[in-house]
Amino acid sequence: MNNVPANPPALAPSGPKRSEGWSRRRWLALIALVFAAHIAFIFALGGKKEIVPRAVTNVPTLKLANDSDALLALDDPALFALPHERDFASAAWLKMPDVKQPSFRWTEPPQWLPLIAENLGATFQQFMQTNSFENYPLDFKPPPKLSELILPVEPAFAQTSTLQSAGGLAQQRLLNEINLPSLPYNDVIAPSVVQALVDASGNVVSAVLLPPESSFEAANRADIGDTNALQIARALRFAPAKNPTVGQIIFNWRTIPMTTTNDNSNAH
Repeated sequence: MNNVPANPPALAPSGPKRSEGWSRRRWLALIALVFAAHIAFIFALGGKKEIVPRAVTNVPTLKLANDSDALLALDDPALFALPHERDFASAAWLKMPDVKQPSFRWTEPPQWLPLIAENLGATFQQFMQTNSFENYPLDFKPPPKLSELILPVEPAFAQTSTLQSAGGLAQQRLLNEINLPSLPYNDVIAPSVVQALVDASGNVVSAVLLPPESSFEAANRADIGDTNALQIARALRFAPAKNPTVGQIIFNWRTIPMTTTNDNSNAH
């Protein structure tokens, strides 16, 4: 017969035993330790400054006006009737006068010596008696020296025709002597102005007759004067210069009256 029991006991599982976790007591001890450490850090590292209240700014304030305000002073009925520290006379009665203290260092006033009238000029009179001076006539107003006024008497009209250089030719000397003729004309001839171009050698290269400046000169212009002016201007010779020169040659003509003869050869 088999002696093995019908229900054998169960076998325990093999392997390590599983832990059930921390107990509640251990968790409470850990939380208390962390809280105590946190409090300790706060006291150890925290600042110990006193709390200073912040100043309050831009706050409306209430101020009571006193009698010194100018607007309130105008309400005083005795402002102009009684003395006031702000009126025009306060500068006199509010300010004490500056009184100078007397000085105890007294000195006697100066005593001037008397002036003797008999001695006035005695020294000068003695000097004049001991020193003799030569007599010198004092001529404070000498007679004026009159000089004879000499006025050059020039003829009313020129006796000959004249030539005048102007512009750049005014400083250049004329080499050849020119005797200008007197033109036969029964009236006055306006001056003939010729613009000339002179080369470095002094020869006239170009001569151009300039037009009259006014209507009066144009009315008194004559061909006989302009023609002679161009001919004479081309024949002029000036002193040599470094550069060509441009200037004006002015001819002032003298006129003589023309002789008119009656042609009676065809008269019957």
